[in-house]
Amino acid sequence: MRGRQSACRGLVPPSHLDALGAERDAEARRTRLARNDGSVVNLVAEYGGKVVGWACHGPYRDGEVRTRDAELYALYVDPVHCGGGIGRALLTEAVRRCVASGPTRMFLWVLKENAGARRFYERAGFSADGTEQSFEVDGGAVPAVRYVMDLPARAVTAASGSVPAPAPPPRPGPDGPGPR
Repeated sequence: MRGRQSACRGLVPPSHLDALGAERDAEARRTRLARNDGSVVNLVAEYGGKVVGWACHGPYRDGEVRTRDAELYALYVDPVHCGGGIGRALLTEAVRRCVASGPTRMFLWVLKENAGARRFYERAGFSADGTEQSFEVDGGAVPAVRYVMDLPARAVTAASGSVPAPAPPPRPGPDGPGPR
């Protein structure tokens, strides 16, 4: 997807980005999706019948071990559609689904030098927790920073296990409609 190439340009070796052709990327994703055990959620945003954004989340990976926390593995938006709320919508839906499934924290990794992505996640309520890690790409070290957000507890009633319905709107009083 062009979103990843655009987001990483200047931050990872160009040889790596240039090798990320659409066909190769699509095949790698198909392979990963076929291996999915149901714990990884892929979300897409479409516009005019074309995929313009993608987010992927699942259990947090501490090395090869999955934990009870959630992790946003990826979020990319086609650069033509950046700034239109697609990334925010994908992130909001990923967080909503994580809250519904029970994790209390959501982690993500972002390239240390990707100031735009870091601002995006900070505005959404994530904060850097001080953990950094570098990964190797085409012979070069690329530093990343871990972000975390505490997720709100899901509201579940003990008796039924169901999520309570929202409170009804206030009834009109003698002086007209209630608060707005």
